[in-house]
Amino acid sequence: MSISIYNTMSRAKEPLEPLEPGHVKLYVCGITPYDYCHVGHARSALVFDMVARYLRHRGYQVSFVRNFTDVDDKIIARSHKLGVEPAALAQRFIAEFCTDMEALGVQRPDVEPRATEHIPEMIALIRELMDKGLAYAAGGDVFYRVARFRDYGRLSGRTLDDMMAGARVEVNAVKENPMDFALWKGAKAGEPSWDSPWGPGRPGWHIECSAMSRKYLGNDFDIHGGGKDLVFPHHENEIAQSCGASGMGFARLWMHHGFVTIREEKMSKSLGNFLTIRDVLAKYPPEVLRLFIFSAHYRSPIDFNETALHDAGTGLARLYAAVERIEALPQTGTDDTDGCITEAGTAQLAGFKTRFYEAMDNDFNSALALGHFFETAKALNQVLDRLPEHPATSDLQRLHKAAGALRELGGILGLLRQPHRERNEGRTEDKLAALGLSEADILGLIAERAAARKARNWAASDAIRDKLLARGIALKDGPKGTSWDFVQS
Repeated sequence: MSISIYNTMSRAKEPLEPLEPGHVKLYVCGITPYDYCHVGHARSALVFDMVARYLRHRGYQVSFVRNFTDVDDKIIARSHKLGVEPAALAQRFIAEFCTDMEALGVQRPDVEPRATEHIPEMIALIRELMDKGLAYAAGGDVFYRVARFRDYGRLSGRTLDDMMAGARVEVNAVKENPMDFALWKGAKAGEPSWDSPWGPGRPGWHIECSAMSRKYLGNDFDIHGGGKDLVFPHHENEIAQSCGASGMGFARLWMHHGFVTIREEKMSKSLGNFLTIRDVLAKYPPEVLRLFIFSAHYRSPIDFNETALHDAGTGLARLYAAVERIEALPQTGTDDTDGCITEAGTAQLAGFKTRFYEAMDNDFNSALALGHFFETAKALNQVLDRLPEHPATSDLQRLHKAAGALRELGGILGLLRQPHRERNEGRTEDKLAALGLSEADILGLIAERAAARKARNWAASDAIRDKLLARGIALKDGPKGTSWDFVQS
């Protein structure tokens, strides 16, 4: 077993070699809870849910920490606008986030620390940095001296000179260097504050993750994750703080996922071009959103659009249809030991797990892994279309084993989790009318497909099945013939 991960720090894939053999320690930067979460947040949650699930499936113990930034400028500004306390606003949207994650089927991390519950740890870390000359107090604030940290800019690939030339740095007369960043912010009227050796105030954004990752995972751990927008300044500043204080290496591997875009522009609340998770789940099942997200490699951008979501829904229906066709079959059949599945077909079905693992071991390539799902589903449908009325036990065993593998590995991506999908509620005639079909249309196409199968015209048979699937109708072949059902929506 050898899993390789693209390390933003080295700009290359590196083998996962946990500091503690068999135990992966993972820290991911979580949300700032001041509004409902959008699809970009969903991608982050789903990507690292997939990573944790896969590592556990491969036998690793995983300690997964994801924080809440529950004190921040955005929270304060929104709370003032709404006329509520910042803490109450943060608590409300943490609860809403948890509701969204439950709807998506995201497993909760092992620890979900909140910044406001770790003020003493942050103050202790700031004092260490001051003792080492890496931080200084000025005007009630405390700043980090970036020029004193030799490796500053290593993660983002920038130099201090480049940053100074290209950045729009907030003017602050008390700073020694315009690039120095706040570790502690002196109290202002109407803002939450805590006591500190430098007077009342609140922590800067970056210090919280350094303090909380150290508390729960130690000074040195295996993987730090987040979106690409966090590379600079957040993660760059975390490195400066954590390595500056401990003298150790901090995170060994840095994972950053790509943006979700709308018309090739990053989805964000500041741009006003976002769709909330709830907007999407009101129209599409959670597994459809999952399949859409995982259809691209996690490091690549992915453009959100209705066509892509529709295609994901059709693809998911195709996978369910193949699995459910097999699950409708008996476990045993005739004693014909040869069966109708060829040697090549047997090898293809048996090799699905290996191909899946190879894709996922290579930097969690879910897009390639999903390709293997669809190839296997297609191969299964071709076998099912040729299956005789009384199939051999050997064929049935191979089919059930393949369907079980699809279910098992699909679960790592959060797919194929429904043991039995119920028919949608509502009158059949009304639902067919909405699809532009009648039962007579479907039965006619089933008859055409039966004739094509009898003539061994498998291409025509597949085309009819796929045509109906695209219209929202799934066919199921069984010992008593072919039945149909609505695709889950």
